[in-house]
Amino acid sequence: MEPVKRKLYQRLLCFVVFLPISGVLCFSELFFIKEPHDVTAMRREAVILDCQAHGESPIDVRWLKNGVKVVENERVYHLSNGSLYISEVESRRGDKSDEGLYQCLAQNKYGAILSQKARLTIASISAFSIQPTSIVVTEGSIARFSCKISAHPPSIITWEFNRVTLPLATERITVLPSGVLQIHGVQRADAGNYRCISTNIASRRRSTEATLTVTPAPRPQVPQRPRIIAGPQNISVSLHQSAILECMATGNPRPIISWSRADSKSIDVYNTKVLGNGNLIITDIKPQHGGVYMCRATTPGTRNYTVASANITVLAPPSLVEWPESLTRPRAGTARFVCQAEGVPTPQITWLKNGEKVHSNGRIKMYNSKLVINQIIPEDDAIYQCQAENEQGSVLSMARLIVVMSEDRPSAPREIRADTVSSSAILLAWERPQYNSDKVIAYSVHYMKAEGLNNEEYQVVIGNDTTRYIIDDLEPARNYTFYVVAYMPMGASRMSDNVFQHTLEDVPLRAPELSLTSRSPIDIQVSWQPLPDKLSRGRVSAYRLSYRTSTENTVSQLELPGDKTQHLLENLQPDTIYLLRIVAATSVGWGEQSVWTSHRTPKASSARVPMAPELHLEPLNCTTILARWQLAPRNSASVQGYRLFYHEESQSERAPIQLRALDNTYTFGGLDPRKKYHIKLLAYNFVGDGYQADQTTSTPGCVSVRDRLVPPPPPPHNVRTKTNSSSAVFLHWGRPAFTSSHAVNYTVRCNPVGLQNASLVLYLQTNEQSLLVRDLEPNTKYEFAVRLHIDQLSSPWSPVVYQSTFPDAPTLPPSNVKVTLIEVDTALVSWKPPDESNVAVTHYTILYASRNAWIAGEWQVLQREGTITMALLENLKLGQIYFVKISASNNMGDGPFSHTMELTVQADLSSGHDPRLSRGSTHSTGFSDGFYHLDQKSMTGITVGVCIALICIIICAFIIVCRGKNRKFSAVKEYRDEVNTSASAAGQLGSEGEAEHADVSVPMMNQNHFIDAKGGTNLLINSLGPVQPGTEKKEKWFCFSSNVKKDSKAVQNMRHSTVSYQHGTTVLTYEEELSMSPDQPTTLQALLWRPGDSEGSSSSEGSHATGDSGRYSHDETEMTNLSTGTSSRPPSQTAEDSGGSDCSATPEESGELMEESQTDLKSTESVENGCCHHEAQSSSESALSLQVCVPECVCA
Repeated sequence: MEPVKRKLYQRLLCFVVFLPISGVLCFSELFFIKEPHDVTAMRREAVILDCQAHGESPIDVRWLKNGVKVVENERVYHLSNGSLYISEVESRRGDKSDEGLYQCLAQNKYGAILSQKARLTIASISAFSIQPTSIVVTEGSIARFSCKISAHPPSIITWEFNRVTLPLATERITVLPSGVLQIHGVQRADAGNYRCISTNIASRRRSTEATLTVTPAPRPQVPQRPRIIAGPQNISVSLHQSAILECMATGNPRPIISWSRADSKSIDVYNTKVLGNGNLIITDIKPQHGGVYMCRATTPGTRNYTVASANITVLAPPSLVEWPESLTRPRAGTARFVCQAEGVPTPQITWLKNGEKVHSNGRIKMYNSKLVINQIIPEDDAIYQCQAENEQGSVLSMARLIVVMSEDRPSAPREIRADTVSSSAILLAWERPQYNSDKVIAYSVHYMKAEGLNNEEYQVVIGNDTTRYIIDDLEPARNYTFYVVAYMPMGASRMSDNVFQHTLEDVPLRAPELSLTSRSPIDIQVSWQPLPDKLSRGRVSAYRLSYRTSTENTVSQLELPGDKTQHLLENLQPDTIYLLRIVAATSVGWGEQSVWTSHRTPKASSARVPMAPELHLEPLNCTTILARWQLAPRNSASVQGYRLFYHEESQSERAPIQLRALDNTYTFGGLDPRKKYHIKLLAYNFVGDGYQADQTTSTPGCVSVRDRLVPPPPPPHNVRTKTNSSSAVFLHWGRPAFTSSHAVNYTVRCNPVGLQNASLVLYLQTNEQSLLVRDLEPNTKYEFAVRLHIDQLSSPWSPVVYQSTFPDAPTLPPSNVKVTLIEVDTALVSWKPPDESNVAVTHYTILYASRNAWIAGEWQVLQREGTITMALLENLKLGQIYFVKISASNNMGDGPFSHTMELTVQADLSSGHDPRLSRGSTHSTGFSDGFYHLDQKSMTGITVGVCIALICIIICAFIIVCRGKNRKFSAVKEYRDEVNTSASAAGQLGSEGEAEHADVSVPMMNQNHFIDAKGGTNLLINSLGPVQPGTEKKEKWFCFSSNVKKDSKAVQNMRHSTVSYQHGTTVLTYEEELSMSPDQPTTLQALLWRPGDSEGSSSSEGSHATGDSGRYSHDETEMTNLSTGTSSRPPSQTAEDSGGSDCSATPEESGELMEESQTDLKSTESVENGCCHHEAQSSSESALSLQVCVPECVCA
């Protein structure tokens, strides 16, 4: 008994343990344990493609090659585990070759699944597409050979020198895996023959030999700017492969090569290294390595450099980011599968059902990366796979749809009938289900167009109280298919049988669009496209063409058969505007007429002008029209360009768009949907405008989005821009997460930031997810946006991204270069920026050298920032001729040098020439014939400027002297009695001076001499009266350093005396020599006397108040107080005092002064350092000197 129980327990334990395992092993879903992978094999080599599936048995495995079932034979057959065995791989042409894409298909009772694709490639090596070529280089420079070949697998390239293998890498020699040989610092021993060897598992190939010839280097070596002779190229590299960017530069001295990224990100130092002398190699490349890389070659110790750039695109196979999940749904329900993948390029998503491609129909739709199945039927129970595929590979994910059936569901509706009611309505009728019809709560009517693929299915739900329904939103002359489904609370019935019916014809919805050209001045070729079915609404049976001139009302009409699409109108008038329109008809009647379209016939002239181009218009989407054209085959006239006109119907014509003779396409973007546009094109040459081609087209409507209640597709996302050069920007964007069997195209909008003219916006079309926008302006900021178009649906514009083009390297030298010698050994160089727009200058390079240094190639270098336009050349050697040239540079490279300017530095300064002048001219500001000299205009300008300056100085001095003289009044004082006169003067001074200026003290003069302290005249007064100036005297103006001659004859002996007036600190000194000539006027009078000058104040009191110049002066007031006493001024002197405010008296007044004078007096006045001095000397024994101290200069 115990053994029996023990065995029973053992069996129960085994059952418990193996039950879960059996469940796993009997898992109903099907999946692959092993899938095939890419294989490269030699010819006649055996190959095994693995495939092993697991699931509920039995499992049937089949193989497909390029989508077609593989037929087994003695050489190709299946192994027991499902793998495919090929005993000898063949590489014959056509279908007999074993090369191709292989997939295995595994199937059991639940469905079928398809494996990923595996490519079988037979090893091969082709002929060289690029052979090395012979070159001649100078010693010490660089040499480069290249070869290119296509091989599978990729070949290893080595090089031979005179049939001896070169090392892959040395200090001077670098061999790149891409097939480039670089030799730096070429030596004479490097001369010889070179060839490359390409080797892989299939074969080995040798290129033709190329000869390297080495010539001696010139002595001395001339400095050279850095120049990149082999820059990096845009490349696309698969994930985990290696990328090589070549950069090879020449220059003297040898330039230094550095690398950076355009996005300022750091370069990955772990996977990146420099190969040879500046080549960049990135191993195990990853997505973050993608971007624009910049190679920069810089002259050591300077800021001279040049830049080259290239873009690396990292290609990645598809990977799923969201995969479908298995679903269980009832019959007539809805199932949704979601699948999203990423990769570069963006993967295309395909849906498979039991290993076969799913096509959209009324129930099944594919959009936004989703598979939606409506009105599920039992046949939808299957295994579904999402396949994401791009150039780098494919990936699949699967899910199962289980359809649940219910026994209580009603049977399908019966006896479906359809009858045509009109051109847009069909009556549909049916019988109730045979079983459970009493449980039906509603019916759903489904209908769709019968012709074509991917038609939209429409559904209408009606109550259970009727079995008839009229569908009245159909298109005329179309076939439709219908079916009905019955619903009850537990679910839906199966579909009824399908029934087909067509609608009646209707009149055309609108007229065709005309295209007009002229072959001669007296005809018009009229052509049109047949109406699409949606617009014709039946078969077009006839056309009616009407035409007239723009000045007449009489209309001519022609009826043409419905299968005709063109007609030639002849015997027309030259140079006349004709109006044309057309209307189409079906069996029902005539449709709507088109609007009048104008066309001018050419002029009747013998001049050879271009014929009308053949114009074709194609609406790409609801906002874009593509125009394409080509010259007529019979055209024999030359073409200089095209003029393209377009305008919306009923709008005025816009200004023409000028196009080049090489252009043959143009894209009109930013148009309005469902609008008619008239487009006219003509070619022109030097004779005049050619014949024009007129055509009208319409943009399709985007309202289908609203009508079908389908949301518009989302815009492209993740738009990225990279500047490729100064005139190109690379765009890349992601496709929205949806898929469709229809093609998707994109519109790229590009325009400079701040653009005001909308006609200059650039619209580009592409069906790829990247675009290189070319022909942009350098150093300009652009804005970009992308939208997509699919199934006549247009997405909104993507968010705007901004990118600036690189500045272009200067192509012109600095302008208006001038060199001026400003000191003995220093010259000033000035210039202006290059005369080109959109070119930024970061720095200028000035090269200068003496003649001997120039011959030796030894230039001296100066660098200046881009905002500075002058520089000093210092420490120049005397007696040398210097050469100067300037170039402008920026981050993209260096511009050309200006013309060499020649400057002569004089050696001998005693020759009388200005050392600042160059050889060839005594006045020099520019260069002519290699010499530095002044031109005639510059010399004239300098002379005129100096003369004007001298005249201004003389005028100012004259005015200053006149104003100083005006402040002195003439007062003739007679003293009969010296004591009485002195007492009277003292009393007068005491009465007035104490009242106004109590602090004024006047030290007494010598008893024989007095001076008029007012300063109005040059009289000196003694006890006998005014002293008469001598007729012959010489004055000394010490500021002009003139000599004074003394007369030997003395009129009277005068004892040297000094009278001083001291109120401030200013001193007035007067010296004079007296001579014998009583009739000669003084030099001061001759200098300052002006006939008829009446300027001045009317009285000395007025001068006391404001001064002669109208400005109050304290010092003038004090001097006036010394000579304005009433008892000391005779009435006879009033007139003289009134005139004393001028620079000199009138001739009559001067005569009266001379008659009253008893002493010859010579006055001299000089102005120096803002102070006035008067000097007087006697010509014989004595001289009179007067010094007066005042606070400030009164003659200024």
